[in-house]
Amino acid sequence: MISIRKFILPVLMMGSTLTYGQEVLSLDKVLQEIRTNNPLLKSFDSQVASQDAKIEGAGSWMAPMVGAGTFMTPYPGSKVEDESDKGAWMLSAEQDIPNPAKVKAKEKYFAAQSSITRAAQGVQANLLNARAKQLYYELIVANKKIAFQKENLTIMGTMKKLAEIRYPYNQGSLSQVFKAEGRLYESENMILMTESELRSKKIALNALMYRPVNSDFRVDTNLVISFRPIAVLDTSYLGASRSDIRQMDYSIRAMELNINQMRQEAKPDFRIRFDHMANRAPMMPSQYTIMGMISIPIAPWSSKMYKSEVRSMNFEREAMRLQKDAMLSEMLGMTKSMETELVNMQVRLKNYETKILPALNKNLKVSMLTYQENKGDVNTVIDGWEAVNMAQMNYLEQLQKFYQMIVEYEKNIER
Repeated sequence: MISIRKFILPVLMMGSTLTYGQEVLSLDKVLQEIRTNNPLLKSFDSQVASQDAKIEGAGSWMAPMVGAGTFMTPYPGSKVEDESDKGAWMLSAEQDIPNPAKVKAKEKYFAAQSSITRAAQGVQANLLNARAKQLYYELIVANKKIAFQKENLTIMGTMKKLAEIRYPYNQGSLSQVFKAEGRLYESENMILMTESELRSKKIALNALMYRPVNSDFRVDTNLVISFRPIAVLDTSYLGASRSDIRQMDYSIRAMELNINQMRQEAKPDFRIRFDHMANRAPMMPSQYTIMGMISIPIAPWSSKMYKSEVRSMNFEREAMRLQKDAMLSEMLGMTKSMETELVNMQVRLKNYETKILPALNKNLKVSMLTYQENKGDVNTVIDGWEAVNMAQMNYLEQLQKFYQMIVEYEKNIER
């Protein structure tokens, strides 16, 4: 009998291999870099500054009108009976003066616009954070996957060597050698696929952080990710936490301010005009005219415009409120459903970690030890190895779905 304990025992004691020398990025650091550096989020700051700059101009008056010409001048060829009939040179100045109530209402409406943009920035930040979390969790799963695959590759490499050693002594068949060799190459292919997946997800995460796309880093594989449902989850909680709901609230508030601004159109505006006439007749004195004017917006033919606008905006505001209520109700139902599914998935994953995978690993170890004692063949070991492989991949697939649902849940409640 050929002793092969020196091949088997190192495999049974083997754990995953860590790569050192790379920067370890925590999830909090990733999210912080996105908030600080992502150009899409920074663009909202410029939009807010632009909207705030409009507030200063909301109270400005129209530019004054200045004119020059003649006043009561006879046409050429007309007979002039007296010097006073020659008319005068005229200078004119006119200024529109807006109603102060209209100015104040306009300023309040402009001031409300930046809050809508800030809420829109929060909506975009929530989407980017969810995308970053998803990529980060997928990298964690991919690291677990590659650790499993490397361990399985080593086991199958060892089994191939053992089959090659036993074949010359008629303790195994050539088909067993080739079968182990085929599984070995399959494992190498799986590792290549996972490494490619790791690189592509790192590139995507670097892009979100606005880093050079080829910057290398490691994720924190020790991060504990568990599900904790919100105890007081209701529409009030969602209304206070979600940026898109706040954006709707700010939009409704801006609509109310716009309605108030339109109502101010019923108030009059003012105008002052000054005319100076320098008479062409030397003996005639200079004259002036000063006039104050006021608009009459309550006239029936002019009030229809702002009254219809007010009615239209009231209907639009009510529509936005109903849309907000519908969104909150739908979000609450969806999020509560996720809670139930996440609790169930967490139990299933615990079963994989504490029962299914340990049992299959024990089965594989027993098969390998039996093979070591020449009481079994390589096919039995490969069957056990494939069962472990399949269970590991099923576990990781469920784990990734679990993480994806956690990301979606946290996106819904903006946690």
